[in-house]
Amino acid sequence: MSDLELLTQSLARTVKHWRAVRGFTLDVLAARSGVSRGMLIQIEQARTNPSLGTVVKIGDALGISITTLLDYEQGPRVRIVPADQAVRLWHTDAGSYNLLLAGTEAPGPLELWEWRLMPGESSPSDPHPAGTVELVHVIEGELTLTVDGTDHRVPAGASAAFEANAAHVYGNTGDLPMRMVMAVSVPPVG
Repeated sequence: MSDLELLTQSLARTVKHWRAVRGFTLDVLAARSGVSRGMLIQIEQARTNPSLGTVVKIGDALGISITTLLDYEQGPRVRIVPADQAVRLWHTDAGSYNLLLAGTEAPGPLELWEWRLMPGESSPSDPHPAGTVELVHVIEGELTLTVDGTDHRVPAGASAAFEANAAHVYGNTGDLPMRMVMAVSVPPVG
């Protein structure tokens, strides 16, 4: 079985599990997430490989991190995630990608990411739930962070923090590859 098939089956199991834990019907989860009921059925039946945006919307609606949604094994207080177990959820042919390095539920979802954007590429994100905060630190190149339509330049060595309940875009308008690490904190579902 391929990694993609394993990931699809794991996602199906965990969406069903957390939907039951939260007491959400398919219709409730569809309304909360903005993901159609039909797409949720396909995901829960492991018949589709949803986009990163769809996975993020489902995680936000359930109040869990992508790490938990992708069925990472929950272990002791210290959990090491080997480099080869980081999950690549998005990539382009030009070499841009993101990696989910680690995550936890404390008290809401908390995720640590590595991103690489090649020159001229960008990755848009829909607004997250109110109270979601993102922190970025640029390692190489320059990030063009667009939040609610306003561009912010974040050069190598600099960091930025922002409330992610507005549409935002990570972009590379420079000539060199851009690398950053990002932490995302989502408030727990009330």
